[in-house]
Amino acid sequence: MGEAVGPMLASAVGIAISPLTLVAVILILATPRGRANGLAFACGWVVGLAAVVAVVVAAGSAPGAGDGWPDWSSWLKLALGVLLVLMAGRQWRDRPREGHVTAPPPWMRTVDRFTPGRSAALAVVLAVADPKNLVLAVGGAASIATSTAGDGGKAVAAALMVLVGSLCTLVPLGVHLLGGGRSARVLGEWKAWMATHNAAITATVLAVLGAEYLGDAITGLTGA
Repeated sequence: MGEAVGPMLASAVGIAISPLTLVAVILILATPRGRANGLAFACGWVVGLAAVVAVVVAAGSAPGAGDGWPDWSSWLKLALGVLLVLMAGRQWRDRPREGHVTAPPPWMRTVDRFTPGRSAALAVVLAVADPKNLVLAVGGAASIATSTAGDGGKAVAAALMVLVGSLCTLVPLGVHLLGGGRSARVLGEWKAWMATHNAAITATVLAVLGAEYLGDAITGLTGA
């Protein structure tokens, strides 16, 4: 099982480091229906991420998909690595300049009116449609699929990937549910810090993981 867990951990942590998702769940938790909406958001995120991981692992593990580290996986990692590096450059280029404030997404202005269903739907969109999270989910799941672990080991690794990748929603929810009177202040500080450093955090994560993907692809394609 270790051979399935190790290669995907960096991707899972990269998904978990999602400033926009963290800000979203904290805003939702601060609404009048914060507890119900927060639980729905976390469930939506887990379900969305699990669906992507399950599909990729199943497809990559299917008979005829290849054993060990097949060429298709190396080419996929190469393409994903290039995408991550390009996204890192774009994120850094479009970062807010000093003295300028970036307009928040439209949904942030209506978060007070969210229902549990809408909260869950937003989480699915952030987990599946956000380019960063989708690329990392596909890359991490592909690493699991091409590992030498058995079906049981791959299933455990996939579940662990979803758990680690969901920490950006589960940790704030846990603080809200268990933190008592201090939770609002703690979550507010997290939100402010993440919002301020969003561009730098995201660009760094994308660049580092993009370089890792490219290294893995080159190693696989050259047989080194």
